[in-house]
Amino acid sequence: MTTVTPIRSATALRTEVRTAPPLRPVDDASVVQSIVHSTVQAAIEVLAGTRPLHQLARRLDHKCLASLQHRLALIKREAARTAAPGIARLHRNSAVRSVRICDVADGIYEGSAVVVDETRVRAVAVRLERSRQVWRVTELVIG
Repeated sequence: MTTVTPIRSATALRTEVRTAPPLRPVDDASVVQSIVHSTVQAAIEVLAGTRPLHQLARRLDHKCLASLQHRLALIKREAARTAAPGIARLHRNSAVRSVRICDVADGIYEGSAVVVDETRVRAVAVRLERSRQVWRVTELVIG
């Protein structure tokens, strides 16, 4: 025996209004924490040579971008100059283990992250400021 599904009329279908669950308000702290996590991960990948630097151009201000570019050039130059195996493994397989943030002032957060790679554990400090409704990293210090 087969069961038959009854056919509903068009008026019955119109009366069944499906409502989406209400959206949660997003607080700045959770947004900033995810920005810090993804930015630190991306910056370490840039230093490892697995991500292009220009992908961080929208998130970092000009000073941080220039500083990261300078550090990348130093790493590449040192790797080309010496055949040290430690330089080749520097920043490889990095993962952000934890992120902490602190509200400094209205529209300004500071954060820290712990990054683990193949050879060491390092700390990263980040300062984010909101400008024109966009969070921008104004300080990025990688230990």
